[in-house]
Amino acid sequence: MIDLKRARFYLWVGASYLLLWLLSYLAKYPQAFVIKTLDEIYRAVYIILLNFIFYEYTLSPATRKKIFKFLLLLAAHFILFTYGFHVWINIGTQLHIYTVLSAEELQLGFHCPYSIGSIFFFGIIMHIYDYKKLKVTAQQLQIEKQQAELNYLKSQTNPHFLFNTLNNIYSLTRDKSDLAPESILRLSKILRYMLYETGGAYIAIEHELIIISDYIELEKLRYDDSLHINFNYDVEDMKQAIPPLLLIPLVENAFKHGVSETRAHPLVDIHLSINNRLLVFIVKNSTEKFSEEQGIKENIGLTNLRRQLELLYTDYNLSLQQTESLFTATLKINLASHV
Repeated sequence: MIDLKRARFYLWVGASYLLLWLLSYLAKYPQAFVIKTLDEIYRAVYIILLNFIFYEYTLSPATRKKIFKFLLLLAAHFILFTYGFHVWINIGTQLHIYTVLSAEELQLGFHCPYSIGSIFFFGIIMHIYDYKKLKVTAQQLQIEKQQAELNYLKSQTNPHFLFNTLNNIYSLTRDKSDLAPESILRLSKILRYMLYETGGAYIAIEHELIIISDYIELEKLRYDDSLHINFNYDVEDMKQAIPPLLLIPLVENAFKHGVSETRAHPLVDIHLSINNRLLVFIVKNSTEKFSEEQGIKENIGLTNLRRQLELLYTDYNLSLQQTESLFTATLKINLASHV
């Protein structure tokens, strides 16, 4: 089965080769240029067909596995590129398709530079074309692989986020709190957002701020007035696009691994700024005493966030700092560096 796309490629290469020789004939035979154009078209038909067979079938991996057959085909092609091409010219001359302007054109060696040169010309162009095609294919596969990994990370993050939220509601229902119905209502808003708003690659920052606010309000239902929460933002364009649910893991981490484990004076301080396409998101939360020997351990939410950032942006920084009683996560992203 002939690959039509591949065949068209050979026609274009053959046309380029034809044009090169036409330019040389224009300088050599200016008075007979039209005649030589017809001659070159006749020669090109043979050369294109022979190179197509040579590169697509004779040099194919399947043929090269059979050494004896491969050597026979190479010998056959050598004959076709030399004596066979000479016969082709003579046939054209007898049929008055090819016009001979000098006696030397009927000699066997006259057309060898043309036929042998076509092997190198087609080979070089083929190599460049296949290399670029392979590079594009590899890049496409890399993009598809990264997208698949990104989708997998999102599929991990959403259930993880939902699981933690359900745990919060469970604690309220277990205590038979009057706040349980309100928490379920807020959860439904979060679920609606996750189902209908996070399917695309981007979402306006104003929607992300709403979901962060709803999550904070949901968390506040679990605590008394001792919990101090500060959430403020400075965004020059509320329509600025970011990947959905990108910021929520840091907020979630502040409550799950910070406030929930703080017995005295729980604190969450969140600040977001986006100016000149630079996003700065700082989340601070109170913690219990920190052991430097133990170090900072990243949970699944932070680990997934870090990997998502690697896949989404080329210019970003996520830093984590732990003092004796305060944990600080600082995320900086150049939103213009989205891959």
